[in-house]
Amino acid sequence: MRVVVVLGAGHGRPSSRTRLPSPTRRRSRRRRIRPCHPPGAGEDATRGTTAVPGPRLALATCRRDNAMDPDIRTRAALEEHWRASERGDTEAEHAIYAADAVLDYPQSGERFRGRATISAQRGGHPASRHFTVDRIVGSGDLWVSECVITYDGVPAYSVSIMEFAHGHVVHETQYFADAFGAPEWRTALAEPMPGTRSNRP
Repeated sequence: MRVVVVLGAGHGRPSSRTRLPSPTRRRSRRRRIRPCHPPGAGEDATRGTTAVPGPRLALATCRRDNAMDPDIRTRAALEEHWRASERGDTEAEHAIYAADAVLDYPQSGERFRGRATISAQRGGHPASRHFTVDRIVGSGDLWVSECVITYDGVPAYSVSIMEFAHGHVVHETQYFADAFGAPEWRTALAEPMPGTRSNRP
């Protein structure tokens, strides 16, 4: 509490007047707002309620929470790329590539330069193809997809390494491998991978 002492003129005695703080000055300006985005996993609307001081910070929090995380956006683009590959939608499949993207096949030594060229070489493939994505991992500008691609029913195991810039693939390196038989000499050490069949001779 602030006390203002007023000295009487020539008397040196304090006045009995005091200035009390206004009740409104002691009232907290902090308020509770609801979250600006739907509750995430393990979070409900009550737990998500957050105290923020003032409307400007509340607005900044809303904008930050509503902006999609870049990794979430990239993963969504990759998932759509593989879905489009499976359904044969060439335009959607190659929308992820920059116009000047480069695709390398190290096993054959081939390089394909430009989105149009990459699309043309895939579109001209004579085999019937189907795509199964085992997993997608990555962050930032580097992402890896592990897939099984069947060509006329014959599976090939593929690893696609994609490098991104400004939201598009600028360089992809893709490897392909055939299945091979599991040798007898290590049978006692191995166990089947989940979701696969053992390729023993």
